[in-house]
Amino acid sequence: MSSSITLAGNAGSITRVAGIEVGHFTETRRPTGCTVIITREGAVAGVDVRGAAPGTRETDLLHPSNLVDKVHAIMLAGGSAWGLDAATGAVRWLEERNIGFDVAVGRLPIVPAAVLFDLLVGDMRVRPDAAAGYAACDAASTADPAEGNVGAGTGAALGKIFGIQRAMKGGIGTASVTVDGVTVGALIACNALGDVIDPDTAQVIAGARTDDGLGLRDTRRALLRGDPPQPLLAGTNTTIGVVATDAVITKVQAHRLAVAAHDGLARSINPVHTMSDGDTLFSLGTGRSGKSLGMMVLATMAAEATAMATARAAWAARAITTAEGLYLPAAADLMKEKTMEWPSR
Repeated sequence: MSSSITLAGNAGSITRVAGIEVGHFTETRRPTGCTVIITREGAVAGVDVRGAAPGTRETDLLHPSNLVDKVHAIMLAGGSAWGLDAATGAVRWLEERNIGFDVAVGRLPIVPAAVLFDLLVGDMRVRPDAAAGYAACDAASTADPAEGNVGAGTGAALGKIFGIQRAMKGGIGTASVTVDGVTVGALIACNALGDVIDPDTAQVIAGARTDDGLGLRDTRRALLRGDPPQPLLAGTNTTIGVVATDAVITKVQAHRLAVAAHDGLARSINPVHTMSDGDTLFSLGTGRSGKSLGMMVLATMAAEATAMATARAAWAARAITTAEGLYLPAAADLMKEKTMEWPSR
């Protein structure tokens, strides 16, 4: 398995948001893993689920009308529904540190989670569990997170609409933008059915390949000219992630921030939010900046950071060949004759 890389550079990262820590666990037995986003002091949270085949935990409590107003971590994991067990490890790690919702007799850590389907990449019996989630928490820090084939992005693949044999390697990416002392950052694990698009140029970065495997097919144009997609098992894709800000926001505003972040996915993935995807984005507000720019600006920042992070997930990915012989090239492989420039803001 290829190693991950850390190239946040001028693109920033989600940990540039005060109060956010990120940790990865990367499985060594096959390409899979999990990623935790920790808010030790708690953060106002929201969620928006757009894909038709989601795998999630504790998303209902994030509805603006429901009781709990803060969460203490978000878990993103591979392993499909089995990967939700990684959140249990995060709950244990937080409880040991007396972090959680005060329930009089103790503190209950609130850890919503979402998973992506990476069971086609290697031995599906190996998937993130509670120990993996605990290890991700142990690794958490405020440093810029590694990107690419790491954590929840380890087994991610892109452009599977014409079959996994013509797909490419996905991954995890992060970015942030700052306006007037307020930062919004995103962390995206991209395992999309569709292609990943450069949000600035609208050019395909990675996705379904041509029949000879050497070029990009451009899924949008292929479908519009009548190329038939390969039948897929529902839920075998998904882009999951977190958008976070240090602005002061309410729970209702956190929900709207998650909604706006999906606009970033729509700019960087095509097709997106399909019947075979479980696209889920969480939002977090730490309030550490002590101010807010208003939802118009925050929503714009959230969409921008999400689009950038999704593109970086594709750029940072590295090719893999599984023990079963499945080869998934990365964007760098198809464009190695060109000078690659990382998105910079």
